[in-house]
Amino acid sequence: MSAPSATTDLAALVTTLAQRARAASLTLATVPTAAKNAALARLADLLDTAHEPLLAANSIDLASPEAAALSAAARDRLTLTPARLSALAQSVREVIALPDPVGEVLEEFTRPNGIRIRKLRVPIGVIGIIYESRPNVTVDCAILCLKSGNACILRGGKECFHTNTALAALIQQALGAAGLPAAAVQLVPTTDRAALNTLLKLNTLIHCLIPRGGESLIRFVAENSTIPVIKHYNGVCFVYVDAAADLRMATAITLNAKAQRPSACNAAEQLLVHRSVAEKMLPTIAGALHAKHVQLRCDDASAAILTTAGIPFTAATAADYTTEFLDYVIAVRVVDSLDAAIATINRDSSNHSDAIVTADEPAARRFLAEVDSATVYWNASTRFTDGFEFGYGAEIGISTDRLHARGPMGLRELCSHKFLIEGTGQVRA
Repeated sequence: MSAPSATTDLAALVTTLAQRARAASLTLATVPTAAKNAALARLADLLDTAHEPLLAANSIDLASPEAAALSAAARDRLTLTPARLSALAQSVREVIALPDPVGEVLEEFTRPNGIRIRKLRVPIGVIGIIYESRPNVTVDCAILCLKSGNACILRGGKECFHTNTALAALIQQALGAAGLPAAAVQLVPTTDRAALNTLLKLNTLIHCLIPRGGESLIRFVAENSTIPVIKHYNGVCFVYVDAAADLRMATAITLNAKAQRPSACNAAEQLLVHRSVAEKMLPTIAGALHAKHVQLRCDDASAAILTTAGIPFTAATAADYTTEFLDYVIAVRVVDSLDAAIATINRDSSNHSDAIVTADEPAARRFLAEVDSATVYWNASTRFTDGFEFGYGAEIGISTDRLHARGPMGLRELCSHKFLIEGTGQVRA
């Protein structure tokens, strides 16, 4: 009999992780809130006192060939600093303060035959998280899964392996200190693609997958998984400056949405301006963007206005109007009406985060109702699409799907429900 192949060994390893996670999930489903919070509190303290080893592990990753190949935006997401570690510890403490969703009664009623029915919020079970170059995801996902009673399996990328390993060790230390099963949070200890291929097929042990990263990773997971996947492929987000917009507000919102952190999926990639105010407002908005080194890719109408204003731009291609740049680039178009703006967004956006700037409430109400995206804004930056900003403490991801969860996913979105039925001997006729 031949020796098992490396692929066979990896398949056995990942299957064992999933089996342990499933067993841990059954324990976690009934763990009291106090025990979960105790583990989280211990983790926050460990994050505060372990800066030196965490930064050392992160330095190894930053010096790797994989990190060298990253874009500037991806490398920034990979980098840990003392300030970011302190913020991470604070996010753990904020999750402690959030209500535990497990056991919440969603409905309760008694049927005419006397049967009592209750619908309760319960954990999903085992959640797999597949992600790239984002060490904060290791902590964010672990703490949200733990608080919502789910076990999780974390599979990070090569470029972040040492950092993720160090963070996962702290998480397991915190679980042990609270008397909770270490298998509640497990990091796949290899970045070999064969391990991922096995993970994607374990639909009897893993109940949900959440990929976080570039579009190619998310599509690979969605197309190869036999497990339900919660996802968003990209963030092609719009800001629409309406005819009744305030110029100062429109400038501030557009600048923040584009340039505050252009590598984020909720950063604006597209700017629409109503034709009736384009000549007045576009030079000011474009000038502010240009001052922040944002490249403007313009349609003919906006190009003519910026030529007159002396503001540099590049002619847009058709592809620019549906591109997630994740960089200091924005596509600019002039539209004839609110109807045209809504139609353009519903056609060209990724249904992630889109905003209108206007003082016209009826126009804003129409925009909020008719734009078919997960988050829709009136007079606010798209950069607020974030679990922390929504008061969730952290987020496990942002979904643009339409089943189960949509938008930033916090504790409630990591739960399913079940029905508890109590009778007094009733039988069905």
